[in-house]
Amino acid sequence: MKVFVIGATGVLGREAVPRLRAAGHEVGVLDRHTTSMFDAGQLAKALTGYDAVINLATRIPLTAKAVMASAWAENNRIRTEGSAALVEAAQRAGVERIVQEGISFVYADGGDRELDETAPIKPVGHVASSVQAQQNVLRHPGGVFLRIGLLMGGEAMSPPVLVGDGWMSVVHPGDAAAAAIAVLDAPPGIYNVGSPVLKRDLGITRLPKFMGRFAASFEVFARSQRVVSTKLTDATGWKPRVQPMCG
Repeated sequence: MKVFVIGATGVLGREAVPRLRAAGHEVGVLDRHTTSMFDAGQLAKALTGYDAVINLATRIPLTAKAVMASAWAENNRIRTEGSAALVEAAQRAGVERIVQEGISFVYADGGDRELDETAPIKPVGHVASSVQAQQNVLRHPGGVFLRIGLLMGGEAMSPPVLVGDGWMSVVHPGDAAAAAIAVLDAPPGIYNVGSPVLKRDLGITRLPKFMGRFAASFEVFARSQRVVSTKLTDATGWKPRVQPMCG
């Protein structure tokens, strides 16, 4: 299969490209010097002749500024405007499969319940752009959207904020990349991607009142999300090989 990768130099892209080549796929990557991921015309030209495109592009803030809404602006644009342009370009170029990365943090707090792809979501703040990307990509008849857990291990950096003592879905970047490849042949739709969820105990269950406007950003990281990836495993045989550790 001829597969085009967007975000090839990122944490997930660096894991995905060699795996694709090892599996026998012919791989092309986005050249940001000649092609903008926000320009459907340029993208369509780059995608011509490819069977599938995997979009792993992100711009995640990794400093304490992550609690500020403005720090997520570029990442939000990549997920919203970028995914919309990609769908239009793929349709123009005749690409049959789009795989789009997203996050599992969109789920509402589920307590101790297992959360599959039909569980209620609560897309507030910076996680809302992931839902918009999902809506965009699923307009394509071959669209696949991945709700990926917290990346831990490898070259991934832990987020600056984690609160609460509930469940958290985590996954090694290599396993998340393997999932993006596995769904190239899966039915279109939404798939959770995570290792068996871990229970965290960080001793912080409430946010101090003085946090004020930052509370909404913190709340996303405080949700208890016992996300399961049964649908992905049943459809593709994918299973995580690396078990990330969580405190």
